[in-house]
Amino acid sequence: MWNDFLEPVLLSLEVSLTSGIIVIILGMLIGWFMVNKTFKGKVIIETIILLPLVLSPTVIGFLLIVIFGKNSWLGEMIEWFFHRSLLFTWWAAVIASAVVAFPLMYQAAKAGFHEVDKDIEGAALVDGANKFQVFLYISIPLASKMLVAGGIMSFARALGEFGATLMFAGNIPGETQTLPTAIYVAIDSGNMTMAWLWVLTTILISFLMLLVIHVKSE
Repeated sequence: MWNDFLEPVLLSLEVSLTSGIIVIILGMLIGWFMVNKTFKGKVIIETIILLPLVLSPTVIGFLLIVIFGKNSWLGEMIEWFFHRSLLFTWWAAVIASAVVAFPLMYQAAKAGFHEVDKDIEGAALVDGANKFQVFLYISIPLASKMLVAGGIMSFARALGEFGATLMFAGNIPGETQTLPTAIYVAIDSGNMTMAWLWVLTTILISFLMLLVIHVKSE
């Protein structure tokens, strides 16, 4: 029973951490770019970035299947290179979690970089720093509070992802069965003891994540 309990917990943490790292890196880079650049179609791109916040998880799962499925050029290329489809794999769970969590990190990063004093960045450029150095040593530290909050919220969102993961990655024990899908199966099979253990574990992890954000904001 202990192994049955731990398996989806550890898998969920692995998936959430991996997707969280991807989301944090992309969120910071794209958030900084969108704050500092002006170009045609910027509003459209930003709207697309934020779509996962309002789209049904089943719609996201469907789109991921279309994009990465065997009938798409990307899916065919992945299958040719790795000799297997991306669907119903651990990486599919990571991608699904990253897609739904990314808008939270993006919004936090954008808000954080908006608050950075442009005069400080400009002074660093005048002193000889290049744009990457300014981003790494000036912008990120000054926006760190919002970036940390965004990263934690993204991790928590990835941990709770269900619909898109179920459609795109499936529910394979030991490979793609995360906490939300494990809870669903446990309830469906009448195993309320295990369902409660997983629910309480999810609540505890999420509570600790939110507590960290609250402490950091004070």
